Amino acid sequence: MLLIDKLRLQKDLTNTEKRIADYILQHLTTIPAINVAELAKNTYTSHSSVIRLAQKMGYDGFRDFRVAVSEIAHSELYRSEPVDANFPFMPQDSTKEIAKKIADLTINTVQRTYAQLEDQILDDTVNLLAKAERIFLFAQGDSQIRARSFQNKLVKINRFLIIADEYADEDWNAASLTSNDCAIFITYRARVPQYERMMKHFLNENIPAVLLTGNSQSNLIPLAAQAIVFTQEEMDFLKVSTFSSQVAFEYILDTLFSLLYAKEFQKNLSAFKKKNTWIEKGSLSEDANSN
Repeated sequence: MLLIDKLRLQKDLTNTEKRIADYILQHLTTIPAINVAELAKNTYTSHSSVIRLAQKMGYDGFRDFRVAVSEIAHSELYRSEPVDANFPFMPQDSTKEIAKKIADLTINTVQRTYAQLEDQILDDTVNLLAKAERIFLFAQGDSQIRARSFQNKLVKINRFLIIADEYADEDWNAASLTSNDCAIFITYRARVPQYERMMKHFLNENIPAVLLTGNSQSNLIPLAAQAIVFTQEEMDFLKVSTFSSQVAFEYILDTLFSLLYAKEFQKNLSAFKKKNTWIEKGSLSEDANSN
């Protein structure tokens, strides 16, 4: 979870620590130049309270904590205009304003997701996908649309992904996986009992499963061989649409595809050129069929 989200969520903080967190959020641009004593004085707290907050946020001391806050201040200063992920536009907004807000929301979502990605988790996930004989992807609703986009891209590098939820065959597909395959689950809230049963089965059968979710507290995370977790400011139901979560899913899947492609870049590029020649000018072209 991002530091700014921890400061806003204020989980397990005392009232004193919450007051310090609130002050930091309200004075992001001045925190980089402040010291412990000044922050304690400005929040009517103590030196030890400031240090405890830094440690609860995951930092050894105030210096490292201040550096992290400085990075937040810099990104906030140069980011696109902040947009409510749940209601990014209002009925009185003009066409241009709505278009701008959706653009800003998309940019902010990608930047926010990128900041939460971990290199090692991405590399380990790509290695699982690269060595899998078959890839089964479990996703419902809007997320299945992202899955189909990913499926289409993989065809270009001779990888054939199976949409496991299609035609209500998910249970049969789940039963068909072996330890040589890999399962991907895309679920923002990660509260699907059926997925929990499947992932427990996969864990027992040594079948690797990858989870993409925005719920850092999901009980599916421990069941996954790799979990890519990214939090967004998107509510469960009270919203116009699933803008942020779907943009994030698309971005992560595009990143996974790019990493897969890069592992055998020249091989994939040569194969693409060969196939493209067949389709455009060769035996699969319209001209060949007309002769």
